[in-house]
Amino acid sequence: MFGINETRRRSSYIHCRVFSLLSFPVHCFKCKAWKPNLPSLSSKVERNSLQGPNLDSPMGRARINPVDWPQNNDMMTVIRRLPPPRSNSTRHVAPVFQAPEPAIFNDDESLDHETNSTDRSFCNKGPVDCDDQRKVSMTTYTEVSAVARSSSSDSFTVLLHLKAPVSNSWHNTSRNDATLPKISKTPRAPVDLVTVLDISGSMAGTKLALLKRAMGFVIQNLGPNDRLAVIAFSSTARRLFPLRRMSEAGRQQALQAVNSLVANGGTNIAEGLRKGAKIMEDRREKNPVASIILLSDGQDTYTVNNIGGNQNRPNYQLLLPLSIRPDETSGFKIPVHAFGFGADHDASSMHSISEISGGTFSFIETEGVIQDAFAQCIGGLLSVVVKDLHVKIECVHPTVHLRSLKAGSYPHRVLSNQRVGSVDVGDLYADEERDFLVSVNVPTEISSNETSLLKVSCVYKDPLTKESVTLEGEEVRIKRTDVARQEDVSIEVDRQQNRIRAAEAMAQARTAAENGDLAGAVSILENIRKVLSETVSAKSHDRLCIALDAELKEMQERMASRHVYEASGRAYILSGLSSHSWQRATARGDSTDGSSLVQAYQTPSMVEMVTRSQASLLGSPSAQRLLRPVWSFASQPKPR
Repeated sequence: MFGINETRRRSSYIHCRVFSLLSFPVHCFKCKAWKPNLPSLSSKVERNSLQGPNLDSPMGRARINPVDWPQNNDMMTVIRRLPPPRSNSTRHVAPVFQAPEPAIFNDDESLDHETNSTDRSFCNKGPVDCDDQRKVSMTTYTEVSAVARSSSSDSFTVLLHLKAPVSNSWHNTSRNDATLPKISKTPRAPVDLVTVLDISGSMAGTKLALLKRAMGFVIQNLGPNDRLAVIAFSSTARRLFPLRRMSEAGRQQALQAVNSLVANGGTNIAEGLRKGAKIMEDRREKNPVASIILLSDGQDTYTVNNIGGNQNRPNYQLLLPLSIRPDETSGFKIPVHAFGFGADHDASSMHSISEISGGTFSFIETEGVIQDAFAQCIGGLLSVVVKDLHVKIECVHPTVHLRSLKAGSYPHRVLSNQRVGSVDVGDLYADEERDFLVSVNVPTEISSNETSLLKVSCVYKDPLTKESVTLEGEEVRIKRTDVARQEDVSIEVDRQQNRIRAAEAMAQARTAAENGDLAGAVSILENIRKVLSETVSAKSHDRLCIALDAELKEMQERMASRHVYEASGRAYILSGLSSHSWQRATARGDSTDGSSLVQAYQTPSMVEMVTRSQASLLGSPSAQRLLRPVWSFASQPKPR
């Protein structure tokens, strides 16, 4: 038996070693000392990293480990494999993955998909029904159903509504539950994901601890066919490990690498993005879906002041590497989903980066929401069911012409003859919906009982089968009557007109605020609220209209003063504009709660992933089941 002193020494070593591996700067209750994550670093860095996060679990329950991961997952496996203590020696935890970076990042791990990507066994219907279930649906609505023969209009609105196929990938069933349907091993398209993470000095302490926990959640929820690489940047940027599959070994390596991070230095966003883009550009093989996640809590102190534009309005687009900027021939290449963390991040630059690349901008106002925000994002990325969607709109009647096409931030065009228009929609997540408003003229019609206005078609790629799909919609027609009659505007059309009016008012208010006219900005928002309140959908208590009014009111409150606007108003408005322009959910303020009226674009896949995140943070009994990836691995977690 060990003596008391030896037992205490070994117990103290185990506790300090676990905390060191997890790299959370915490206070060890055994040896009564703070333990930074990498003792070999300079004392200056250690002092910057000694702010311990408050990781106490809710409702007074003791948390078993600082990140609340299941005790038998990969991280705990790493901990259990720690070597025994050495006597009479001072050990330092060596930083992991310090190998020099290659000149070309073509060392990505080979794709080795475990099953045939064309397997459709997750559809339990017949072949025809299965094909229909996997197709994009197209529906059109006219602002009114009938127009008098003798009447004409120069601005008649047609709504084009698209909906992506439903996903089955989130029915993550237990092996022991024979009553639930079996799901194919490849229910979705695999992803290449690069996360570009700010580890500057301002991220020290709680922020870095929460970022590591959020990245742990991302790693745990990627499947073995997904690939991940991580770029960490401060004054410079480094690749922690090559793009590699999230097999059990890959996840273990990724967890180790993320937990080796220490915060210090400045903020060089451009260099982080350059290396992230280089990974995507140099990779030898490509998964069907690819994306970059960028997180920063500060302002680029190396590039923005030197990238042109006038002194007050820098040219933020030059932060984005040329290799992932869209062009006219190939459209969007690699979307960057940007996350502004806290009150000090540069919302304008982060929004510009995401907007140019085709990604979204999220504002994480409350630090503790970071994992939920990441969860919502990957919930979408792990459910892509449509690639490279292109919509074509053609006039049918010889005298009908396209007056305008409102498609938000999606690239769209109307040919010079005003007879043909198009929208490049790109990728769609499962269950996502897109709405575009087309304005046309309606001619008089003396002899016919109806007028054919438009025909709509689309083409896209199925990321699972790699097949190209072409769909032809029915012609858009309106009835022609002998006498004019009063008809209410279609509530579907009215609802989307309100969305576009609100988004345009948000952009105008933001411009006024940036020019120093906060009172004018508030007035713009107040006026549009009054306009919306008089519409058909508002009087019908339409949920989207109610949500828009709540959002506009929140923006007014965040423009109460210059201080409030600088601290949170700008970021809140920009994340709202990003959400509406792409019709895709973003994290805004302090919540990703699906019950919030602001979250109008959340999909079931996003909601499911956020639910997983919240269950893991609460440490609920269901967390073990929910934290399992979508695929079943050989080693299943055991009950605590």
